[in-house]
Amino acid sequence: MSGLRFHILSLGCAKNTVDSASMARLLEQEGQQAAGTPEEAEVLIVNTCGFIGPAREESLDALRQLAAGKREGQYLIAAGCLTQRLGQEVAAEVPGLDAVLGTRRWMDIVEVVERVRARSMPEPLYHLPEAATVGRDERGVIRAAVSGRSAYLKIADGCRRPCAFCAIPLIKGTAVSRPMETILKEARVLEAEGVRELILIAQDTTDYGHDLGMKEGLATLLERLVEEAPGIDWIRVLYAYPGYVTDRLIEVMASHERILPYLDMPLQHAHPGVLRSMKRPANLSWVHSTLARMREAMPDLALRTTFIVGYPGEGEREFQALLDFVEEVRFDRVGVFTFSHEPGTASAALGDPIAEAVKEERRGRLMALQQAISLDKNQAFVGRTLEVLIEGTGDGISVGRSYRDAPEIDGMVLIQGAWPTGELVPVRITGASVYDLTGEVLDGGAAERAGSDA
Repeated sequence: MSGLRFHILSLGCAKNTVDSASMARLLEQEGQQAAGTPEEAEVLIVNTCGFIGPAREESLDALRQLAAGKREGQYLIAAGCLTQRLGQEVAAEVPGLDAVLGTRRWMDIVEVVERVRARSMPEPLYHLPEAATVGRDERGVIRAAVSGRSAYLKIADGCRRPCAFCAIPLIKGTAVSRPMETILKEARVLEAEGVRELILIAQDTTDYGHDLGMKEGLATLLERLVEEAPGIDWIRVLYAYPGYVTDRLIEVMASHERILPYLDMPLQHAHPGVLRSMKRPANLSWVHSTLARMREAMPDLALRTTFIVGYPGEGEREFQALLDFVEEVRFDRVGVFTFSHEPGTASAALGDPIAEAVKEERRGRLMALQQAISLDKNQAFVGRTLEVLIEGTGDGISVGRSYRDAPEIDGMVLIQGAWPTGELVPVRITGASVYDLTGEVLDGGAAERAGSDA
């Protein structure tokens, strides 16, 4: 296959981005070259998302567009979560599709490309072998996606949680942790390549190591990463599960400066009845006490969470409980999604009784509340100095992120002047909006990761 060019369109979350990067590495090892545009490539791959309805439509639209423009000698492969879940339905929706590859066997991409090129049959090739778990056969490629000086590193795949609304276990299978020594080796490779921010991802990072017989697996992994990759400045944790943020994890995060005081913990709702219907942890006392311990240990902790509105059974009383909770807890960042009815999930039997207009109205009210909180939180940083990772410059402005900002989902820091991309610089914050901060670089100054009053 030497000389072939491929183009991968990666949709959905950062976990999908890692799978796309891993497929690219496997193809490059066989002599294929990445192409910047579909027009330059012989092999077109769409790594789809199938989590909720809007994501499925986005994936299908992308496939249809590429199929419509496909020229003689081009091959179109649909990969990822949507194809794992609805492989033949995807093929029926996209005339001109050459192959369907499920997310559990992303590592077979080279074989699929070879088989597609050798075939002359008009119907698509289906490569959807049953697999009880994922993550065991990775063909030796690093499981990370690098963007600038930041890298997402996958520590596990799949999920064993019973959330009623979620199709991930149907798509990915149960949770499978990657060997710790493999993760540490990859972190050292990324460090040698100049990565300054390591972002740990999984469907549930706090479940890391459970299937390996480990207790406190995530805390142990974080301690080892600090020791094994001293050149990585920031270590960030995404996708924690309520009830599994332990005292030891809090202690480890608070004890090591390079582990950022940032946590993404999707809570999904705040009314006990709705949470029980969702098959989610419903002990709100735990949430309050755990967040209090975290904030005591890390006073500048940045908290991100996600909520679903419009879940079956959510009336105005239940929704008001969610509003009251957000007002009381005051998260730094909040993502809000409307309920998506997903066939095959435990919640499918509940139907989708709440009108879309009501869902959107509730989403708007919750976002309006959070925007006021976010603005207040941001304004509290005016006059303080933060360490900022510069990600780009243009028109006399540099753009970067502080410890409070995960890539793509959180805010930015806008800085006067052109500063070196990939560098960490001390920035005095001079202004704040709902999502972003503005500031100026201090000459010869210093910044603490969690901010300082200096």
